Order: sequence, then structure tokens, then C-alpha cells
Amino acid sequence: MRIRSILLGFALCVTVSTFGQNSSMKEQQMLQKAKDLISKMTLQEKVSQMMNEAAGIERLGIKPYDWWSEALHGVARNGRATMFPEPIGLGATFDPELIHEIGEAISWEARAKYIASQRIQNYNRYAGLTFWSPNVNIFRDPRWGRGMETYGEDPFLTGTLGTAFVKGLQGDDPFYLRVGACGKHYAVHSGPEGDRHSFDAYPSKRDLYETYLPAFKMLVQEGKVESIMGAYNRVYGESASGSKLLLTDILRNEWGFKGHVLSDCGAVTDILNGHHIAKTAAEAAAISVKSGLSLECGSTFHALPEAVKQGLLTEAEIDAALVPLMMTRLKLGIIGTDPECPYNEVPESVVGCQKHIDIAYKAAVESMVLLKNDNVLPLKKDMKELYVIGPAATDVFYQMGNYYGVTDRASTYLQGIISKISNGTTTNYRQGFLQTTGNVNPFDWGLGEARGTEYAIVFVGNSGNTEGEEGDAISSPEKGDRADIKLPESQMDYLRQLGKNRKNKVITIVTGGSPVEMQEIVELSDVVIMAWYPGQEGGWALGDLLFGDANFSGRLPMTFPKSVTALPDYKDYSMQGRTYKYMKDNIMFPFGYGLTYGKVLYQNVSILNDIKKYKGKEPLELQVELKNDSDKEITEIAQVYVSAPDAGITSPIESLIAFKRVSLRPNEAQVVRFSIAPEKLQMVQEDGSLKLLKGNYRITVAGAAPGNRTTELGVSSCSSEIRIK
Repeated sequence: MRIRSILLGFALCVTVSTFGQNSSMKEQQMLQKAKDLISKMTLQEKVSQMMNEAAGIERLGIKPYDWWSEALHGVARNGRATMFPEPIGLGATFDPELIHEIGEAISWEARAKYIASQRIQNYNRYAGLTFWSPNVNIFRDPRWGRGMETYGEDPFLTGTLGTAFVKGLQGDDPFYLRVGACGKHYAVHSGPEGDRHSFDAYPSKRDLYETYLPAFKMLVQEGKVESIMGAYNRVYGESASGSKLLLTDILRNEWGFKGHVLSDCGAVTDILNGHHIAKTAAEAAAISVKSGLSLECGSTFHALPEAVKQGLLTEAEIDAALVPLMMTRLKLGIIGTDPECPYNEVPESVVGCQKHIDIAYKAAVESMVLLKNDNVLPLKKDMKELYVIGPAATDVFYQMGNYYGVTDRASTYLQGIISKISNGTTTNYRQGFLQTTGNVNPFDWGLGEARGTEYAIVFVGNSGNTEGEEGDAISSPEKGDRADIKLPESQMDYLRQLGKNRKNKVITIVTGGSPVEMQEIVELSDVVIMAWYPGQEGGWALGDLLFGDANFSGRLPMTFPKSVTALPDYKDYSMQGRTYKYMKDNIMFPFGYGLTYGKVLYQNVSILNDIKKYKGKEPLELQVELKNDSDKEITEIAQVYVSAPDAGITSPIESLIAFKRVSLRPNEAQVVRFSIAPEKLQMVQEDGSLKLLKGNYRITVAGAAPGNRTTELGVSSCSSEIRIK
């Protein structure tokens, strides 16, 4: 008999442990149940289950169900929920354990909300248990409006954090899912937003297997993700949502994926109207199903009965496509009544509970990145004067990003700052400028007053109005993308005017989900912080960081270029000249960079293997000494990079192969060890295969991606070499 326990902690949050029958036996039983259910359906009923708005089939105990729910950084678009930082900020944490905790928190809130929705017969979109998250596309170009949804530009970091998130969402029961996660958008997808319904990506096989596929592979093989979403675009001439290469040959046959595959919303229709691959809706639907798609977000699958009638596919092929969909619902325990599902009873008190608030706060603290500090931070709480400027200081929309939920306890940045200062401090706030347009009134008290005050904290940057998905960013002329990475002149002009004849210290907080042109901002500011979209606890987190009640530990999950003028064309999917792996110059702030209230020295790196006999068949063992050269406690993110033979030519300049968060007490020296899987030294070849090259490998442990710019910024590092014969 299955033993179930739902343990309510002090904060009324939930943990579950389950033990029971052999999982493979359970799997077989449920597989047979799925097939039995399908055998009792008419063709029309089968098709009705293969679109996101699935109809109910009362005689089979199947309720109406909408497969479309969102949870990139909290249960989204479905009422009250804990709002965590946008994924690009989570990428900056380099903290897979924290990301796993966030996934768990989201899944418990999702279950509680689902139970409440079922009670009132709410079967609408966003009220289900299949969440189309995470987005593990690679943020290859800073102009992409949806880059904020990703964990950054590195496949290893993205795959590691995405896998942790999936495991947290889905739980660890041997059969049942707490919720179903989805890896998207598979594959070779990262803008432009305006071309996504018609674009055909032709990356080299090396770029495909080195950059665009690894995170998805990790989600499938390590995370056991329940579903994969096909992208809008074509890849090598096939729609990604109707690609035999991607959906059958690689995903199922090469990687062993067992779950269901769905389309992005309207992507099957794009096979007909966007890519012009098919001539009819029936043909487009047949292409998708025969390629490996089970579920359409959209309604083109209504043409499947006609496709069967025309002989474009068989009803048996529809049955086969429907099996993984039925299995997902059985794993969720939502077909009929399944008393064995361990997630049937979750109290509503879990939604927004204190434990989840604490996790959201921790994530917000860990996500923010200190880019410059001319001995100004941490601020003193008893300063004489403070001026706070900018619309973002009081508008929580600047903390939400996209695909967000709503919360009843959002904290503005101004709240967080005011909560820290002395009652004797003279403090003022003005918007100062509009986000995207210039001020009409030439007389601005805020500017003159701010120049003369002791400290000015200025909020500039982007919001969901200026960057995002096609149709979301209402101020973007590029359908969500940005033509360049400059901030609007309304913001930059205010910073310039503030800098004239000023006597104060200027602390600039940059909001947004993507790189901005930083050179002038850095010149005009004493302090620069990248705050991203930090979620509901962002205000409190920033207040604690500014005034030293918390220390910065965030690191950039992508390279900040000096400008986009030296980048490859946005539509070019070749990785040459992109990301820290292939960028040799035009770097303002490198991948992995971030300051703390202190300095960590890297020294005495050593490879512990017998370097004369190492053949790359066992883990590479290395250690490094980290020395906290300050009187403050620091969390350092130690990053391990490999530079292989022919670096930058037939292999990346550098590749991240390991990282670790290390806590260091004041003035503490600590030896940190890494065990590197041998395949991390293998390089992807032109045909997509992996190969261990002969020659010298440089292993560098550093506080950011190695390179000239990293050295200029004073980031400590140390290296060792190993030769493979």
C-alpha cells in the first residue's frame, strides 16, 4: 500500500515523500490504461485531445483541460502567486540549488491553485498543471526581446539551471508528477521576433550540437522533462514543430525522450501560412504528427480527420501520438479520481507562504550584479541627504519582466531604500524623466536638487514595455526586440545633465532583461548595478545590498558588448563573433563578471591527475585556493574554463565546464576542488560529433570568463595546463 505524507511546516509550506510499488510496473499499468482509453475514443474525440483546449469526454472520466499554463518564474497569468526573479536574473545567481527550490515552490503553489480551480470548475487556460517552462534557448544576441526568459548565453549554465528547475517542478516521485515541465523552444530559436513565423535557420552542425542543443539534451536525459515545445522557425528547411530530424531522429531516437511534444502557439499554422511547406491545413497537421508532434497549441489539428480521410496519415499514427499525452495526464493524476496520486491535497495556504517569500528574497539578492563601485557602497544609513530618481523606483512593473504572476506583497525599490535610511536623513523622490520620451516641461526641480544632494540613486533601463515577446512590448518598434542596446535618450540625457557640475555621488541602477550599452553610464556614475527584473522581493533585496545588510554575489550570465555595431548580423545564426566563446573584442563586461564588497584572489591551481598519463577517460581532478582579501564575508562564484587546442578556430576560445558558489569568511583562504567529467574536454567537430583533440589544454579557474577585458577589470584567475597525446 502506498504511504503518503503531506507535512506542513512552520510556514505552511509543503514537502512530500512517497514510497510504493515498483515504478516500472506502475508505468506499464498506466500505459495500458492510456491505450485502453484511446481505444474507446472516436477519431473526433482523439483529435479533440490533441489541441491545447482539450474537450471533456464525460463517459471516460476525462474533464475539459487546457494544456497551456506558464511558470517561468512563478505561476503566471493565473492570479496571486509568489513572483520570483525573471530567468535571466536567476541565471546570474549561478545557483542550481536555489533554482531547484524555486521550481519546488512554484509546483506546490500550482497544485494548490489547480485544486482550487477544479473546485469551482475553472477549466480555463493557465489553470492547469502542464507548465510551458523553462525557456532554455541560448541568448546569442542582446537585441532579442525574449532573452530575459532564458538563463543566458552559455549552454552548460543554461542546461544546469534548467535541469534543476525541471526537477524542482516535477518532484521526485517515481511515477507521479507534481506538475509537468516543458523545455522550449526547440530548437535554434532566439529571434528576430518579427521573422519567427517564417525564418529558416541553417546553423553548422558544430553550432547545432555545441550551442543550440546541449541544454535541451540535459533537460531530457538528466531532468527527465515531461514535454518539449517545438519552435516557430524552420531548421534546415523543416518547421521545428514538424521536423523529423529534431523531433524523431534527435529527440526520441538519439536522446531517448519519452514524454510528449507540443508546438508553439500557431506554429502548425505557420507550416501552411508562414513557411509555405504545406498547401492545406490537413497537410500541415499531418506533417507535424508524422514528425513526432502530439499536441498543438492552436486549432489546425481540427483538420486531422480530413488528413486521415485523404490518406496523409493513419488513425494508428494518431493513436501513437495520443499515448504520451494520456500518460502525462495519468502521471499528474488528473484522469478520473486517482487516490494514489500523492499531490491530491495541497492547502491554499501554500500560495505566497513565508517560505516562498524567503526564497524569492534570496533569489533577488543573489541575482543583482554590481558592475562598478568607486568606494561608495555600502551606503551609510545616517547619510545627510538622498535623492531617488526614475519611474522604476516606484513602479513594480519594472520588477516583473514577462510571463509574470501577480502578488499581494510586491516591494518597490523606493520602499526598500527608505526602509534603510535614518529618520534624520533628508530624502526626496521624483520621476525625473519619462521612460522613452523626452520631458516637455523645461523646468525640472528634480534635476537641480539632485545635483546638490549628497547621494543620488538613479533608476534607468528597460521594462516589459520596451523589450519582450512579439506583441507584448508595446513601446518596441521591433515587435519586442531592440534595434540596438542603447538606452532611450530621455534617460541618458538626464544622466548627462545630472553629471554637470555635480558634487554628489551617483548610484545608477539599471533595470531590464538584457545587456545595455554601458560605457557612458559607467563614466557618468560612481556605482552601477544591474538589477534585472528581480520579482516581488526586489525592493527589499536592493535596499539590503545598497546599505550592506547583504553582499553582492550575482554574476553576468552573458557578455555585455560595448555596442551592437561590431556584432554579427542579428539574423545570422553562426556563433562566430558571439558570446564569450567566440568574442575577442567589443566586450564591456565579460560573461561571469560581478563585484562584491571585497576581493577574492585565485592562486595555486593544480591538476591532481597524473598529467603525463592522462588520456581523458576519467574525471579531471583539480583544486584551487581562494583567498578572501577583505574583512567582509563573501560568496564567490568560482568558474572553471577550458581552452582546447585550436581555440577560437575549431573550438571555442573558452568554455565553461564547472562552477561553484563558495562562501568565504573575512580573510579566509579555502581550497576548492572540482571533478570535471572527461566528456567536458571533448570538442564538437564540424559534423556534430564529439572528439578529444590531441594537444595542450589550458584550465583556468577565475571570477569571470578569461580574456583581455577580464584582465583589464582586475578579475583574479589562475591557470594550469595538461597535454593530451
